[in-house]
This record gives sequence, C-alpha cells and structure tokens, in this order.
Amino acid sequence: MLTVDNINLHYGAAQALRGVSITAPMGKITCVLGRNGVGKTSLLRAVTGQHATSAGKVTFNDTVMNGMAPYNRARLGVGFVPQGREVFPLLTVKENLESGYAPVARKDRFVPEEIFALFPILKSMLGRRGGDLSGGQQQQLAIGRALVTRPKILVLDEPTEGIQPSIIKDIGRAIQYLRDSTGMAILLVEQYLDFCRELADHVYIMDRGEIVHEGPAETLDTPEARRHLTV
Repeated sequence: MLTVDNINLHYGAAQALRGVSITAPMGKITCVLGRNGVGKTSLLRAVTGQHATSAGKVTFNDTVMNGMAPYNRARLGVGFVPQGREVFPLLTVKENLESGYAPVARKDRFVPEEIFALFPILKSMLGRRGGDLSGGQQQQLAIGRALVTRPKILVLDEPTEGIQPSIIKDIGRAIQYLRDSTGMAILLVEQYLDFCRELADHVYIMDRGEIVHEGPAETLDTPEARRHLTV
C-alpha cells in the first residue's frame, strides 16, 4: 500500500502541497481529482520522486521513500505514466517498450504478452516510431512501457487528456483488468469526472494544495464534491 502522510511540497517560496495525506491500497483504484493548478501533478511528483517534499512522509509497503531517487522507486515497484505521455519520438514502439527494462532483473527483460493483449495495436506497430503514433496510441505505449517495469503500483497522470473516446474506454478497461487480475495498486490523477466515477474505488478531491474531500466514488455526485470540481 502507498501511504502519503501529511506532506508539504514547495517550488522555491511557493507552497504547492499543504499537509496532504492519501492512501492507495493494493488491488484498488484510487483517483485524485481537482481543477487545474490545485496540486495534483505535484502530488504525483512527490510519490514518484521527481520533486522532494519539504515535510511529511511517503511510504510504499512499509518502505519510506523520502529522499529515494526516482529510479530506485521504480526498482521498488513504482510505475509512472506521466502527463503528456513522454514517449521517445525517434525510437520505435519496440524500443520505447524496451526502455522500461532499466529497473528490472535481467531475467525479466522481455515485454510481457499481457501488454499486447491489453493493447493489440502496439504489437502491429512495433517498428513504427513513437512520434508517428496518434495521441491515443502514444498513451497506450506509455502505459505499456510502465508495465514492462513490473510495477506493484501504477501511477497515472491524466491518462485521458487529449484522447478520443474509444481509446479512453480501452484504457479504462485495461486499468480495471490490471486491478482485478494483478492486485496492483493504481493511483490515478484525472479531471474527467465520468472516467473516475466508473473506475475508482476511492476518490480524493484537491483544492489549493489540500485534500478537501474523500470517500467512495459515489460521493462524487454530492453537492460538496461538485462544489470543488466546477469551474
């Protein structure tokens, strides 16, 4: 289980996170929602080690990750799908997937067939450059690359951003399958309310760097929750 305990995060003098605490249990989908600029991506940066916290503690399966480099968190089992996909545009799909080998043992340096079962389009495009794929195909590639690292928790930053509805459904089915078949923890940051309502087991809403609401996905339809999500 991932536990974020009362963390603060600063960019210079600006405070982005204020006493944020969340948990992401194994075998569950945990969704963090909020408007633009409320600190959602900063929270994921703290979880994945891309930015140091200024207070509080981040633990995964009883290992304190404060001060741990991102590549060591990947070895611990933290898989990350960043906002904007960040695939290597000049590498092929096959090479992009193989870039996920870095944190895994030599015996595990192969692309699991399960990834091609989840995203069949990737198998038919192994020789195509990542930059030539559509946005939805790049998103599937980014998730596939994260899965190559054999994660115990999959962290996704707005996976539906700029994606056509048919691929959003494919990604949703893949996330549910991973939760149900592998028991991994899934931490998902999103702005697409319906996507989270359908997938999430538990939701948090952020506003101005703080958690202002938490509960089961059904609570997203309460006036309190909607007050923090409307623009």
